[in-house]
Amino acid sequence: MTTLHPDTRLATDTRPVEKPGVGSRRTTVACALGNALEMYDFTIYSFFAVIIAKNFFPAQSPVASLLMSLTAFGVGFLMRPVGALVIGRLADRKGRKAALTLTIGLMCLGTALIAFAPTYQQAGVFGTVMLVIGRLTQGFSAGGEVGTASVLLMESTTTRSRCASVSWQAASQGYAALVGAGIGLLLSSVMSTPDLESWGWRIPFLVGLLIGPVGWYIRRCMPETLEPQAPSMPGPVPAKPDWRSVIDLRHTVLATGLMASATIGMYLFIFYMPSYLITTLHYPQRSAMAIACVAAACLAIISPIAGRYADRHRLRKKLLAWTVALPVISAWPAFWLLSHTTDLYAAMLIVALLVLPGCAGTGAFFALIMEGFAKPQRALGTSVSYSFGVTLFGGFSPLIATWLTSTLNDPLAPAFYLLAGGAISLACLKLFPENIGRA
Repeated sequence: MTTLHPDTRLATDTRPVEKPGVGSRRTTVACALGNALEMYDFTIYSFFAVIIAKNFFPAQSPVASLLMSLTAFGVGFLMRPVGALVIGRLADRKGRKAALTLTIGLMCLGTALIAFAPTYQQAGVFGTVMLVIGRLTQGFSAGGEVGTASVLLMESTTTRSRCASVSWQAASQGYAALVGAGIGLLLSSVMSTPDLESWGWRIPFLVGLLIGPVGWYIRRCMPETLEPQAPSMPGPVPAKPDWRSVIDLRHTVLATGLMASATIGMYLFIFYMPSYLITTLHYPQRSAMAIACVAAACLAIISPIAGRYADRHRLRKKLLAWTVALPVISAWPAFWLLSHTTDLYAAMLIVALLVLPGCAGTGAFFALIMEGFAKPQRALGTSVSYSFGVTLFGGFSPLIATWLTSTLNDPLAPAFYLLAGGAISLACLKLFPENIGRA
């Protein structure tokens, strides 16, 4: 009797041949570390939005000042689709490594502009403009970062472990938020309020600037996963470019809508939560940062564990249907409980339960989106859909939530925004294709 080698396939076996990952573990670590550094620089602004509002956006009321500060936070997201188009296309043509090396350099530049921007009291509108330019530069960089990093993670591993691998993209954002909130908690504990508002808020940005070269070096040492393309034969140049060969518009639109619930939940429960707790529920700065740390820790720890579970059971759409629906169902009761308790540990538990479903679905979520695109279109399609989704639904979540809360005079108002996002995501999830194992 002849014994078949485990890798031998019958002629009738139509499953795709699975290539081993290119330095899978090393690539995962390098990509996750670089992504964490990049996301730390981009999101640290949100944890100090209240203080930045006082320094750069003076207004007659604290709410108006905070609204302008959160608008500047959202402005960074307006550049993300532009960055996604430019850097995502670069990643599909020149390679994932070249694109990711560029993004971290641009992020350091944007962070430097914010860290050294003079306040409104020191330089008038010049300081505010410098701050906004810094956010725009960060937004351009982040637009090409997440999609390209996710594609690199997926392509550097086997199809049997895709969800676990790409879940580290979300986990690295959790670690970045945890470090940012942790620094905010430390500074608010050891510094007086006047010192923190005067110069202490710059420290987290300077930390990000100092560790930026580490991320750049890590990116330079990563292996490339995009195979070189064979040179095309000379021939007539088409009159019009065939955009269908560059990006799949239908899947891009559906993936953008699929982003609604996840990105609204992430920016409401992690990045907006400190400002909400301080300004609306009047929590101390230190308590608000502690609660943000809990939310970020859930994202960092739960995402890879849930990703392995999704791989083991080959889950995509079934798992996502639950992880999209549960936060929508629980949002209103959770915000009601937050507004009726002053106990710090109870608030921590409530926020942890809010973010848990979203954390459980991150690996399956990114795998589903990327498997919807063919490999030559994957970096651009993923980057554009993610960036447009985050810009439309997530980037202005803090601004919309603050405006709704102020306009309706209702601390539960943010839950209504999440409900609308959940409805959009569930509709797009039903229409999105499930191509498990697509090369």
